[in-house]
Amino acid sequence: MTVTRGIWLALLTVTLVFVSGMASAHKASDSFLYLDNGPTELRIDVALRDLALLTSIDSNGDRQVSGQELRQARSEITRTVESALTFSNSSGNCDLAGRKWGISAHSDGLYSAARYAIQCPDGEPPRALEYNLLFEQDALHRGLVSLDYDGQKHLTVLGPDSRTLDLTGTDTTGYFGVFTTFVYEGVIHLLIGLDHILFLLVLVIPATLSTSKNQASSGQSPALRGRLLELAGIITAFTLAHSITLALAALNIVSLPIAWVETVIALSIGLAALNVAWPILGRKTWKLAFGFGLVHGFGFASVLGDLTSGVSGLAVALAGFNLGVELGQLALLVVGFPVLYYLGKNRIYQEGAVPVMLAGIGAISLFWVVQRAPLF
Repeated sequence: MTVTRGIWLALLTVTLVFVSGMASAHKASDSFLYLDNGPTELRIDVALRDLALLTSIDSNGDRQVSGQELRQARSEITRTVESALTFSNSSGNCDLAGRKWGISAHSDGLYSAARYAIQCPDGEPPRALEYNLLFEQDALHRGLVSLDYDGQKHLTVLGPDSRTLDLTGTDTTGYFGVFTTFVYEGVIHLLIGLDHILFLLVLVIPATLSTSKNQASSGQSPALRGRLLELAGIITAFTLAHSITLALAALNIVSLPIAWVETVIALSIGLAALNVAWPILGRKTWKLAFGFGLVHGFGFASVLGDLTSGVSGLAVALAGFNLGVELGQLALLVVGFPVLYYLGKNRIYQEGAVPVMLAGIGAISLFWVVQRAPLF
């Protein structure tokens, strides 16, 4: 009775995670800040969907922003963005003088784009930036910064726990700082990406199941060594595949529309879940992991791909981000696989919990496909 309750408690927990995370399965919320010439110039791009959380940009509530609505909300957008930025140096806070305003297109949609001259009281460049946009509405929001300093461009990330940036170059010139920053962001991106987590779960489930009904009914656990080898093959294939496309996309060698990438990622989850019950794509799970992992890599790359190319340290940032994704993935497996492996020896898990989980994952996958597909 204790084991049975444990199995259904685990299933309930997984179900609650599914439901609570459905709304956050898209590309993470990011804005883009480009600081040039000293820096004395700023361009900031903020997604229209994010501005809708802060302003009345969607005045008629139809979840579409027309050109007229955008023009009407321009002053409100400008005030909102400018109030979230504080540039300063030893003489005090600096002013933002607007130069241009318009729309830019990033991989995940349209952004409001504005250019400013940064003017400090003493005529010197700003020494620090404090960024406070959207953190109260979305703790997962990030400001991705490209800083031009001494003729070289460097990458860094601003978040709820790192809102201030030293613009003198001391925080951004070191490759180690870039590397550790993007390792952290890679971990966060993996852990908040419910679609990637569900795909990993579906890949892992076959490695927890007995291949013999007699073995399951007798309560014997599948051989741990064999299951670990199977799991290692699956994860290695998935890691290799998404690392390839993550690099290709982030380095602007291959570019795919993020809306279609997200749609195929959602579809891959449903197909992988279906394949556990009916192996229409074959029983070699590692092949499935590699094939769909290529698509998932483009999803991971959405965080880096919209920053300018040719940035000093981009390769370091890419390596750090990829390592962070792997560390997040490993953390999930270290916690989740032993639990699923333990449950795998129980018939209730195999014949009850697993089909329910697969059905639930398949339903969520179809919901995401409809939600994300550009034709809908």
